[in-house]
Amino acid sequence: MPRSSPLPGLLLLLSVTTGLVDAVSVLGLGKVFTANMTGTIVFLGFAAVGTPGFVIRPYLVALLAFVVGALVAGRMGQMLGQRPLRQWLIAAALVEALLLGLAALLALGAHPWHDAIIALTALAMGSRNATIRQLKVPDLTTTVLTLTITGIAADSRMAGGENPNLIRRIGAVVAIFVGAAAGATMVTHTGLALPLGVAAALVLIGTLWGIASPLAAQPLGQNHP
Repeated sequence: MPRSSPLPGLLLLLSVTTGLVDAVSVLGLGKVFTANMTGTIVFLGFAAVGTPGFVIRPYLVALLAFVVGALVAGRMGQMLGQRPLRQWLIAAALVEALLLGLAALLALGAHPWHDAIIALTALAMGSRNATIRQLKVPDLTTTVLTLTITGIAADSRMAGGENPNLIRRIGAVVAIFVGAAAGATMVTHTGLALPLGVAAALVLIGTLWGIASPLAAQPLGQNHP
């Protein structure tokens, strides 16, 4: 593993933005996840049987938008995967930041259209997840922690393992926790626009930092961390 690879640090920063986006979607948009489709499917199941407090529409919007975002990013990966890594990363970052930025602008309105914000953030997160999937960085999905936490316990020395990637795994948990805590504070005290704007800025800033590495001039296969 090339220790100077920009990917692990970038993905930890992107994990922080997941916490920000989930804080917005869960606390401000009616208990819907736009970064984590497991939660959305569970809530959709609740809504499908008429559970009070759960409505089908926002979950379908989130799910469909997420799929479209993943589809577009998958196609982008096919087009850019053999080019220098920085070209792929900056293209993905621009798409994600644009979508999150548009969501932030909509959130500034006096009566923001929640379904549109759900759709934009789910598009961004679907695109993110598809890109991260193709990057194949172990233990850094940026949006899901179930397997990460399982790995911390199951691969620990107490379980007879060797603690592979322990620092990275703990970093992923801490990053999403910090993002969620910061996002909840922003949503509670300032509304939806600020955490979405911060998330968009972090995506761009983090990616620009990542592509400054000389390794980012090489194709993905030579950067695998």
